[in-house]
Amino acid sequence: MTSVNDVMKILKVFFLLLCLTLTRSAFGQQLIPITEVLNGDYIGNEVLVFQDSSASLSFDQVRSTPGYFKPNKLKVPNLGISQSTSWIKFKLFNNAVREEFALNLSNPIIDQVVLYILRGNGSVDSIYSDKFTPLSNRQFNHQFYLYRIGLKNGETVTCYLKLNSSQQILAPITINSAERTLALISSSDTQAGMYLGIMIVMLLYNLFVFLSVRDRDYLIYCHYIFWVALTQATLLGFSHRFLWGDNVWLSQHMMTFCGAMSGIATIRFAQVFLKTQKFAPRLNMALNITIIAYLVSICFLIADFRMIAYQMVNLIAVTGSLVVIGAAWTVYRKKYKPARYFLIGWSIFFASVIIFVVKDYNILPYNTLTIHAIEIGSALEAIFLSFALAGKINILKKEKEISQAEALTIAKENERIIREQNQILEARVNERTLELSASNAELNQTLVDLKEAESQLVEAEKMASLGQLTAGIAHEINNPINFVTSNVNPLKRDIDILLQTIDTFEEVSQSDSSAAEKQQQIDDFKEEIDFDYLKMEIGHLLKGIHEGASRTAEIVKGLRIFSRLDEDDLKQADINEGIDSTLVIVNNLLNNKIELQKNYGPIPVIECYPGKLNQVFLNIISNAIHAINKKFDGQNGGKLTISTENDEDNVYIKISDNGTGMTEATRKKVFEPFFTTKDVGEGTGLGMSIAYNTIRRHQGEITINTSPGIGTEFIIELPIIMEAIETN
Repeated sequence: MTSVNDVMKILKVFFLLLCLTLTRSAFGQQLIPITEVLNGDYIGNEVLVFQDSSASLSFDQVRSTPGYFKPNKLKVPNLGISQSTSWIKFKLFNNAVREEFALNLSNPIIDQVVLYILRGNGSVDSIYSDKFTPLSNRQFNHQFYLYRIGLKNGETVTCYLKLNSSQQILAPITINSAERTLALISSSDTQAGMYLGIMIVMLLYNLFVFLSVRDRDYLIYCHYIFWVALTQATLLGFSHRFLWGDNVWLSQHMMTFCGAMSGIATIRFAQVFLKTQKFAPRLNMALNITIIAYLVSICFLIADFRMIAYQMVNLIAVTGSLVVIGAAWTVYRKKYKPARYFLIGWSIFFASVIIFVVKDYNILPYNTLTIHAIEIGSALEAIFLSFALAGKINILKKEKEISQAEALTIAKENERIIREQNQILEARVNERTLELSASNAELNQTLVDLKEAESQLVEAEKMASLGQLTAGIAHEINNPINFVTSNVNPLKRDIDILLQTIDTFEEVSQSDSSAAEKQQQIDDFKEEIDFDYLKMEIGHLLKGIHEGASRTAEIVKGLRIFSRLDEDDLKQADINEGIDSTLVIVNNLLNNKIELQKNYGPIPVIECYPGKLNQVFLNIISNAIHAINKKFDGQNGGKLTISTENDEDNVYIKISDNGTGMTEATRKKVFEPFFTTKDVGEGTGLGMSIAYNTIRRHQGEITINTSPGIGTEFIIELPIIMEAIETN
């Protein structure tokens, strides 16, 4: 019985194998026995592929037209970068005892995957997944696209995978038991975790070195490691799994963005590490253009042109890598030692990229080494370039030591030269000391001469002011005195007539004539001498003499106020009164041709040195009259305006004229000693300098507003009460 059962089993197995052989032959290698793929190998060369360029065909339309599908020769289908919808079709036959399997599509960057399972009875199971929804919504909580497939023993099903992505679509498909699949992806995660761990360690190590040595090359290298590691983490699906989760925008854009940023970081590190601006300026410009191109691709990405941005980043990455290698080779040929380390490290990474790419075209086998080639290459590059940076520090340290040795040699030589020069200098100093002693004696004598000249000039200014004062007083007093003297002779004549009248009256009174005759004689005499006119004339003459004497008294009073014999004493004085006394002195200069306008305000008395302020007013008013006469040449039209006002703390005196005015250069120099615009012999150039110092002594300010050809205004600001000045 046992032998019969064994024979039956053998026949049954033979029959199944025969059916399987016939079925696979009939369907062009589309039927995949489960037992042949449970070894974990990729089934890409057993599937059919179709790309729907319209991206609009439904599942029913696709399955009803088998002619759409074409055989695929690669173990991992490479469907390229396209806006088309990609379809993969394969048939599974369960010739194993197990009835529960797992399909693993181990590419986490595909945007959208739909699995359709068409069973023999015509029913269809569909499972939708995308990279934008939380992983917890999937059948397996993992970044890979994993699906459970229930398949009874001897059952055949047709599977369709619908794929959409804005990036390159690679479809590494394996079918295995759920337990075996989880073990394989766990191993893959462990390998990826080791890579990311290495990159994090290198990032922290270089960041620590930067904080220690403050070399910005390390900081830029940390920036480079960060973006390379983040790019690989995004490629492996860890970013979606652990970082931004269900954030749709980041899931759609960060793959391309990380690629662009890692490219920019790579180029910046290459520029700094290789010193391309110094050793390869043209290639450095090309690297700058590459950075700009990356930034443009990021702009396209932000504008939601994801496919264009992805293709740009890939193209720029290829050209940029070639430029970087060219720059490294150029700098290396110029004997810059760190370039050798960079060239080796970058060559390792570039070789890993080539291995990763060619495996997609079945040139190299699709295995663990080729799948993780970029991670291995970038990790080795990170380690090697870290050593290169350390080597660069050693090179810089040696260069610094050599530089310090050279500096020490130079310092010793300089010390010797300085010692010799000091001896020479000491001898020259002694010689110069003797010369300076002789020069000092000459300078002292010159200083004495200058002081004498200064004293003479100040005295000359005083004499000029005194001459102006004398001329003004003489002119002012001369008018009333002339008026008095001109009235004396007529008054003497009238008095003589009056005395004669008295004598005549005495003679008439002593005559023997009657009273009527006497009265007639008196009336006749009075008529003869015009007695009424005589009385009126005497009154006018006396009044004129009185006015002349009064005017003289006023002038003398003004002179006394102006001169202020007590000018060295600080006292309270009326500024308006001082200005009036000054106008008495210069009245003759007005010559009835210049209009004088006085706008005095009810200002309070202030603490001041009255005589010195009057000298200031005299200098400013004299200059104003000079400017008016120079403009109008002694004709009418000149105008001199003097105004006074006050606020709570200060009194303001404004003296303005419509004379020639000043240029800006003259205004800046007007208070300098010995500066004058008058002709030779007309001024010493000290008047305004003395005025400025006098106002400063009164703790005041003097400012000038002027325009050439229009006129000048002096504004004097004086405190009502001067502040006490502390003296040590």
